[in-house]
Amino acid sequence: MATVLASNIIGRARTIFQDDTAVRWPDAECLGWLNDGQREIVILRPEANVVNATMALVAGTKQTIPAIGVQLIDVVRNMTGVGNATAGGVVRLVDREVLDSTIPTWHSDPAAANGEVQHYIFDGRDPKTFYVYPQASGTNGVEIIYSASPTDVVGAGVGGVLNGTEVITLDGIYANALLDYILYRVYSKDADYSGNASRAVSHYTAFNASLGLKIKSDTMINPNNNAGPSKRTVPDAR
Repeated sequence: MATVLASNIIGRARTIFQDDTAVRWPDAECLGWLNDGQREIVILRPEANVVNATMALVAGTKQTIPAIGVQLIDVVRNMTGVGNATAGGVVRLVDREVLDSTIPTWHSDPAAANGEVQHYIFDGRDPKTFYVYPQASGTNGVEIIYSASPTDVVGAGVGGVLNGTEVITLDGIYANALLDYILYRVYSKDADYSGNASRAVSHYTAFNASLGLKIKSDTMINPNNNAGPSKRTVPDAR
């Protein structure tokens, strides 16, 4: 959950580019850059703004993630019953070529009697769409994990001025990256002044480096990567 104030990040940026009174760089402009930075982070790190939610399936094989979604990450399980609130069977990823070659009629084959799906097919070239097999009956749902476009932070004061209550959409761990992104945009706009072009480049480099280093740290602490052989075996169901 995001807890870092947008005004805190922008205030730190103001200290660096020496505009504490917001004369040269108004809050609204800095806030626009902060929002741009949030979107840039999600482009580079889709998991930075993840949603885990139940999604109702439409009848047929072709499905589309919610409108705020940027990219599907996983389909976890079926959800059935009233309001699709009851957990059902798992849903496994399968290569489309496998279904195409073994069950050429899978797009038109009837839905399962219980309405559940067994597999999903995803193509990274079409990140907001996925297919299910057997086709959905239109009565059940699935639990999905997807990357969502971050909601813009909007200044609550008159004229977009920050009043100190607005929090960023992303987790606070990305605050430093957002600071570098704002400074990159500030110095890019003022690139005609001596040295500012190189400062812009250094802050954008720091922005990208911060996200790249987080990828390495996430990999190191990922439970799947740290699990020993005994943890990877399926437990006895007895």
